[in-house]
Formats: sequence, C-alpha cells, structure tokens
Amino acid sequence: MARPSPAEVLRFIAENESFERTLAAYPDLSLQDLRELLHAVARAASRRESQALGLDTTRLRIFCDGAARGNPGPAGAGAVLYTADGRLVERLGRYLGHKTNNHAEYQGLLLGLQRAVELGAREVEVYADSELLVRQLRGEYRVRSEGLLPLWQRARELLGRFDRVRLAHVPREKNREADEMSNRAIDERL
Repeated sequence: MARPSPAEVLRFIAENESFERTLAAYPDLSLQDLRELLHAVARAASRRESQALGLDTTRLRIFCDGAARGNPGPAGAGAVLYTADGRLVERLGRYLGHKTNNHAEYQGLLLGLQRAVELGAREVEVYADSELLVRQLRGEYRVRSEGLLPLWQRARELLGRFDRVRLAHVPREKNREADEMSNRAIDERL
C-alpha cells in the first residue's frame, strides 16, 4: 500500500485516538472539538497537497469498492479518485477487520467521499460495482440491514456536501483499480 498522506494520518488519528492526556491538559476542549480541529487541519493539508500537484479537484470522479473474503470475513475498502479530465488524484485503501462485503462496499464509498470533501470538491461522479449500494443511495432500494443504516446515513450526509452528485453502477471490469485497492488492503494486513 502506498505511503499515507499527512492528511490521511491526521484523519486516522482523529477517529481512532482517545486523547486522554490532551483533554486533561485542555479541560475546556471536548473530544468532538478536538476531532473537528484535526479534521480541519487534514482538510487544509489535503488542499495544499492537490494544489502542489497542480490538480483541479473541484470536480472529481470516484471509483469505490469493497471486498470481504468470506461473508463476513477479512475485509478491505478501496477508492480511486480522478480529476474530471482523467488525471489520477489518489488511490486509497483501508483494512476493515472482519466485516461483510456490503459493509466493505459502503466503507469504500465513504473513503472516497471523505477524501473528496477534504480536497474541496464541489461536484462528484461516483462509480461502484455494487448495485445494492447505488440503488440504496438513489432511494430505489430500502436499507434493511441495521448494520448498513449508519453507513448509508453517513454517505447521504457526505453526498449532501456537494453541489452536484452523479451515482453510477458500473461492471466489475470498469472498477478494477478500486477493487485492487480493497484487496491490497486485506493482503497487507493479514
């Protein structure tokens, strides 16, 4: 897996650290305030990274996927972001532990959407090979799984941050890079 960006490390810290010593040193600071601060710094770092590369990230194409070996089983999420003119912005992968395939599919989407927000995207086109995920997000299918409902809600929240959204179901062969990232995340953590 590629070396993580500073922004990705900050996001991971914001979501996974307990911050007991920091909160003890700054009693007027809540855990939520601290996490929001770290996310703001991560967003600024992401924008600087994309500007340094000379990429216009206001319009992005996101290819996302998830994989689980066994259902449930060891799982990974992947996303690949491109500019509107087809230039690679970033490949992302994350090991998820023991999860279902549908959970992994949603996590791949969330990984890509969160990164798009951090890069300052205003318009996104999302491509996924999970028909269930795309149809649930379009409102064509109900979310019946209690485990998927919070992921669906988070996805809707993130999608609401963009001025324009397009969701498309694509065949698996059109989503190979995101599939590769989700499987690589599993391979490198097992």
